[in-house]
Amino acid sequence: DGDTKVKFADVAGCDGAKQELVEVVDFLKNTSRYSELGAKIPKGALLVGPPGTGKTLLAKAVAGEAGVPFFSISASEFVEIFAGIGASRVRDLFEQAKKSAPCIIFIDEIDAVGRQRSAGFGQGNDEREQTVNQLLTEMDGFESNKGVVVIAATNRADILDQALVRPGRFDRQIQ
Repeated sequence: DGDTKVKFADVAGCDGAKQELVEVVDFLKNTSRYSELGAKIPKGALLVGPPGTGKTLLAKAVAGEAGVPFFSISASEFVEIFAGIGASRVRDLFEQAKKSAPCIIFIDEIDAVGRQRSAGFGQGNDEREQTVNQLLTEMDGFESNKGVVVIAATNRADILDQALVRPGRFDRQIQ
């Protein structure tokens, strides 16, 4: 998607969320300083709220404030009829992002693929599981690509797979 000109000032309200995201902006602007200090920065932030509350705009504003590229995808685009396509799309997205770091990957509607695995999907369960596993693998393998922050949005944090919200993944929830 490239660059975004959206800034926090363009997002009405959401003051608490903006405040929490300032640290992410600072990290993206100063990745080398953070790594010199050995400071830990969240790899993933989860924006939680009802539809139409500005989650996508807020994620764009983080990229705009930091002046970094913004890669955006809706999680439902990962789930394909053909096995393995979702996982390979996740891989490609992270590959692209690594080349552009520092940057943001924004995954909208993460609950489309990231539901609790026991929540019985019926058909396509394996495909979703492979996709989530690939996402977890990419996020866990982040040491090599510091400077990529993944922001996901959901209106149903309660149904997300616990593996996604463990420390080192989407461990920071922002309402």
